[in-house]
Amino acid sequence: LRWLPFGGNSAFVDTFFSNFHDFRTSKTILGCGHVGEERPMSLSSKKGKSRSKKKGHVKRKGSTGSSGSHGSSEVKVPSNKKHKAKAIQEAVRSDPPDIATLRRLAISDGGLLRDDLRRKAWPKLMNVNVYEIPPKPANLRAHRDYRQVVLDVERSMRRFPANMKEEQRLRLQDQLVDIILRVLVRHPELHYYQGYHDICVTFLLVVGEDLAFAIMDKLSEYHLRDFMDESMDRTRHILGYLMPIVGKAHPELRDFLERSDVGTIFALSWLITWYGHVLTDIRHIVRLYDFFLACHPLMPIYLAAQIVLYRSDDILTVECEMTMVHHTLSRLPDDLPFEHLVSRAGDLFIQYPPSMLAREAELEFLSSTTISCYEDFEMATNQKPDTVLRRRRRFGNGTVQNGDVKTVQLRKPTNLALKFAVWAISASLGAAALAVVNVVNEWF
Repeated sequence: LRWLPFGGNSAFVDTFFSNFHDFRTSKTILGCGHVGEERPMSLSSKKGKSRSKKKGHVKRKGSTGSSGSHGSSEVKVPSNKKHKAKAIQEAVRSDPPDIATLRRLAISDGGLLRDDLRRKAWPKLMNVNVYEIPPKPANLRAHRDYRQVVLDVERSMRRFPANMKEEQRLRLQDQLVDIILRVLVRHPELHYYQGYHDICVTFLLVVGEDLAFAIMDKLSEYHLRDFMDESMDRTRHILGYLMPIVGKAHPELRDFLERSDVGTIFALSWLITWYGHVLTDIRHIVRLYDFFLACHPLMPIYLAAQIVLYRSDDILTVECEMTMVHHTLSRLPDDLPFEHLVSRAGDLFIQYPPSMLAREAELEFLSSTTISCYEDFEMATNQKPDTVLRRRRRFGNGTVQNGDVKTVQLRKPTNLALKFAVWAISASLGAAALAVVNVVNEWF
């Protein structure tokens, strides 16, 4: 796979959405070449490479990005915050919303800048109609996970600002419980997991209860879907990408980690909480959420790999023993350079896309609901600016029916090859058993 420099967020923003092909095939991936054309380059050797883009601007030519792009021949990401804020507002207000540009702005240095801009941009990135949010049902406390949700929310005090009044915090905690249960009641097939509330509280603090529910409703169907199975099998499969990514970029580090038997459990809380549980500064958390909402669902695991790579010197200096290595990895420093890490995580995704690592990660694409449904999410974007949505709501032309919102019917992921393999194994075992019985009959 051709390496494209991503330092300073330039080339990754330039290529990430230019040719958005199917992640589950060996076709061109993100406009960066084909699987099998690998040209690996170590992280250290990237330094000093010349940049073809002018500092502070990103250009895109001939975009065929995801829906919502206007297909302009050149898109610039301003380095000036004031101009960037204006670009975010224009992307949100355009008809249809310019999702491709909005993603580029969310990925680029500084992300979406401010919470007031995030309140406008995050719903657009998740294809949420802010004027057609389903009402809160009346039977939330009857849900099977109600007691566990309440216990977890009661323990979430550290996620709220330290100077917040207790009365306000208690009110927000009640809203947090309702957000979680609204998603679970709406989707009976989903199972609550500890750590889900850490993601919900971030959206609650930024966009408020109803928008937080609407965004979490979409995230739970797509980006977080594998975490919400009854078992943790698919979560372990996603964690299985971590070592292959590290190994591609730094074979010595992977060898050290495997000899220590540390495994990947240290990154579990990073992944399933989108780092909300392990980071203390809300500014860092929302910056990462800008990045994750604009990218592929597996980007959090690429960021985890980049954090491990960034801390390679610290890791390689400790004793190669499981408890020592786990202790080092599980404690994230407060001064991590997140813009640099976001930049390098994009490098890793372009250089080693999920399709290249799926076999080594013991994960077929179609066995992951999160991955297999992402294309459905990409193709479901059919948005209008808020001015149009308000007008439709005023004249009763919305799409709410019976207190619910129409949703796109997802393709159920099928895996005929897996079914055939199980049938073949069963047939082989049956034949072997029959042969053993015949031999025994001959002897006796």
